[in-house]
Amino acid sequence: MNINLKNYQEKAVGELIASFKALLTKDEQKKVCVFQAPTGSGKTLMTAKFIEELVRELPETDLCFVWVSIGKGDLHLQSKHSLERIFGGAPRVSLVEEEFTGGRERIVRNEVVVVNWEKLRSKDRATGDWKNVLMKDGEKLNFRDVLAKTREQRKVILIIDESHIGATAERTNELRDEINADVILEMSATPKIKPDPRDLARGTAGYVFVEPKDVIDEGMIKKELIINEKIDEITDNEADSQEIVLEVAYKKRLELKKLFEAEKSNINPLVLVQIPTAEAGEDKIKAVKKFLADKGITERKDGTGNGKLAIWLSEQKSETLDWVAEPDNEIEFLIFKQAIDTGWDCPRAHILVKFRESHSETFEIQTVGRILRMPEQKHYTSEELNRGYIYTNVQSIIVKKEEYNPNIIKHLKATRKDVYKPIKLISYYKSRADYGDITSSFTPVFEKTACEEFGLKGDHTLFAQNVKKVESEGVILDIKKYQQEIIANAKMEGKTFDEIEGKIDSSDRARLMIAGNDLQALFEQIIKNNLGSFKNIKRSVPAVKTAIYSWFRKYLGSKEWPEEMILVQMVFVHNGNRKKFEEILAGAIEKYKAVREKEILKRVEEGEQFYDFEIEKESFFNQHTDERVDYEKYVYDPCYLNVARLTPERNFEKFLAENDDKIVWWWKNGENKQDYFGIKYEYPAGVVHTFYPDYLVQFSDGRVGIFETKDMGDRDGGTYTKTKAEKLQEYIKEQKGQKLFGGIVIEKSDGWKINQKPVYDWSKCERNDWSDWEKLKI
Repeated sequence: MNINLKNYQEKAVGELIASFKALLTKDEQKKVCVFQAPTGSGKTLMTAKFIEELVRELPETDLCFVWVSIGKGDLHLQSKHSLERIFGGAPRVSLVEEEFTGGRERIVRNEVVVVNWEKLRSKDRATGDWKNVLMKDGEKLNFRDVLAKTREQRKVILIIDESHIGATAERTNELRDEINADVILEMSATPKIKPDPRDLARGTAGYVFVEPKDVIDEGMIKKELIINEKIDEITDNEADSQEIVLEVAYKKRLELKKLFEAEKSNINPLVLVQIPTAEAGEDKIKAVKKFLADKGITERKDGTGNGKLAIWLSEQKSETLDWVAEPDNEIEFLIFKQAIDTGWDCPRAHILVKFRESHSETFEIQTVGRILRMPEQKHYTSEELNRGYIYTNVQSIIVKKEEYNPNIIKHLKATRKDVYKPIKLISYYKSRADYGDITSSFTPVFEKTACEEFGLKGDHTLFAQNVKKVESEGVILDIKKYQQEIIANAKMEGKTFDEIEGKIDSSDRARLMIAGNDLQALFEQIIKNNLGSFKNIKRSVPAVKTAIYSWFRKYLGSKEWPEEMILVQMVFVHNGNRKKFEEILAGAIEKYKAVREKEILKRVEEGEQFYDFEIEKESFFNQHTDERVDYEKYVYDPCYLNVARLTPERNFEKFLAENDDKIVWWWKNGENKQDYFGIKYEYPAGVVHTFYPDYLVQFSDGRVGIFETKDMGDRDGGTYTKTKAEKLQEYIKEQKGQKLFGGIVIEKSDGWKINQKPVYDWSKCERNDWSDWEKLKI
């Protein structure tokens, strides 16, 4: 399947391969590599691609894989479906309960066997015997026997999906003991146990970590989750907390639906309503159904109702949830009584309503993970769509700190003060447009190029006629097997061995059938050799392969060929055909450059925005990453600032507080979001960046100051700082009618200095290019 990996996904796959190559060389059993990646980052996709690449890069190593799901539910079925979709037929994916009921002795080479350990592990308490027929001793081979026989021939890699579930429990240790794998890959967003640093140093353990920021920047998950936004604006004195929570969630869903329509997206945002599991849960379901019925939202039952409401209970099979996940599905509210399976994906889920549990007021990532994903794996122009929303009627909230992504849940609210008046600063924001890759838009270009080469008219129903035309051009299609020619009977004289230099050849040749993995490697190498200026090989090769397969299927009817992909590869790489197809491929890629340039230009235009910037009326913060500070003139009340602020920033804030008689308000800027103030600049020429100055300050005389703090030891005068400083002065000059000033500010022993020169030169710090703050006459 043609899937373009995100940059962080490519990096993680590469690190996993490097780690496993090293671990497989070690003699110890049960070596562990921990793969920690945020919810919504695509752990299954990355691990599947890791399996594909590992098999390809280690053709001499005999491997197989056991993919295990821990915990109740049918996550293993979803995993199997996902792996089959990604692999597209190879490697083979099997379910243990379908394939290993006594008829098979071993797991075959490169096979991935999917297991639900919860269903296999049951034992009789009295005797300790296995209950499941797949595990118990009997006349037929059980799965434990299969594993033992498999280990005689090949290495076993155990993959534990969502390894945090029961990670310290007896069942997980039992799982590791029974499978006795050569290497174990533990996948989790929140692993309970990480490798010992000493094992990492010795190379007997591995650890691959995906940065949450990278996942957010690629548009895969929401930028933040907001708790109880605007809940204080509901003024209905007759409504109880439960009704208010439902009301704000209902209104937010309508608001999000309109914003999606404005983005020309068909996404129908979904509200998840989690009901307490206690007896009071039944009453809650009735109350929620009544509230929604009054809004015209009802279940479809016995031919009545509009189907905008669905209810999923723990005893139902998870397959009933699959159709809810469709982007434009009619369901607007889904009530569930028990936490939905960890692996369930529903990217259109945007709002979570969580009612008070009698035993807990703690929010955890696993609870809110269902609303983390972005529905179309991108961020939108409207920042409202880039957030998730949680509404709850608990009296206080305890947010459990998640080490891997502590800032995702923001529940501390700050409100902009009334002294703030609109500033209308022109701000700049852009999303990434070019990855140097070939995309799915290459397929029509390749198809047209190939059809023109062979004189095909484009009527793809005339397969027999098209085959004759292609064969008349000298292309050999009737290939039963592809043989490669290799050197034979070459001799090297022992007495002159040390003097041998250059090519060793022989007039004899042997013709042998090419191995499947060698065929694929040759096919991909031909593609790589013809990518031209497209340097992102990993992202480009799958798109080109898809284009080639598509043309063979569409115009030559390869769908009916046995082992379609293998035969297409054989035709493509055959010595009699290769030159012709390379010419077609190179020509198509050359033509595609213009198509891709237009695509990129369009994405730049769509992703590049200049807009009137105003500080948001509300902002939300997290108790673990933000601290409350007592600054009277800060624009928000209360004042929350990031705990990771640098020393120059903290000192500048104190300086502002000491001079607050001249200040109306000040604000600490952020970065990489449209909520923040940005200035466009280029460095080097032609390479566009966004500069986010550290502070905006409204002074009593009406001027707005834009300041970037630097440390005295930061003498970055010739690169980015110089470019930013000069661009800031240029920006200030361009804003006609605005009372702006600003620049780079530093703290010296005799006070704060500011540089406002159009040409920035750090070396002149001791001279006139830097002014004393007091001389600004603020």
